[in-house]
Amino acid sequence: MITLKSAKEIDTMSRAGDIVARTLEMLRDMVRPGLTTEDLDAEAEKFIRSHKGAKPSFKGLYGFPKTLCVSIDEEIVHGIPSPKRVLAVGSIVSIDCGVYLEGLHADSATTVAVGTISAEAQRLMDVTQQSLEAGIREALVGQHVGDIGHAVQTVAEGAGYGVVRELVGHGIGTRFHEEPQVPNYGPPKRRERLVAGMTIAIEPMITAGGPQTRTLPDKWTVVTADGSLAAHFEHTIAITPEGPRILTRAA
Repeated sequence: MITLKSAKEIDTMSRAGDIVARTLEMLRDMVRPGLTTEDLDAEAEKFIRSHKGAKPSFKGLYGFPKTLCVSIDEEIVHGIPSPKRVLAVGSIVSIDCGVYLEGLHADSATTVAVGTISAEAQRLMDVTQQSLEAGIREALVGQHVGDIGHAVQTVAEGAGYGVVRELVGHGIGTRFHEEPQVPNYGPPKRRERLVAGMTIAIEPMITAGGPQTRTLPDKWTVVTADGSLAAHFEHTIAITPEGPRILTRAA
């Protein structure tokens, strides 16, 4: 069941989203060769908990052990931070972060270059971000969830990239994963109609190769089946009469 949020609840999610955004900004500035994914996780948790009442959304969610999901190169999502995972020049790293504040969640992700990266990797990141922006533009009252996915797919596949099918965006609020599911593909004018008060996480997961995935033995980390690079960008959005409100931007 889709739950609509009050203006007060959306404002609370925006405050949670501001913490998420500033966490990701801090981590983007931190990323450098030689750093471990555990280093990023430790700093993120400390920063989130420095805000009164704020907690990491991911830690303990379905048994996930860390504050962040940190996924490198062919890893699409759900990479578990580890002191053994060292960032290397030329890699790209997806950082996914959620914050729980006063009973509500916000969720965002970004993909960051580690030092100098290839033109191919940069183009993948750019197109993935553009596909997110295209999806957000469709998040209008009266449109459908399918319009968002169609916009993402059109940008990504138009650039020659793969769109992951097995993983999708989602509603978000008092629970981290709520209805509706928000796929990054499919025909327009399908699925649920968007109405004011809906809050959703739009999160393109785009690959430089095919869309197929597999899960590593840790039972969390999802990688591209063909070993191609993957990028991931995400914002939490409120559907409002004035248009999409991005809740995971720094105030």
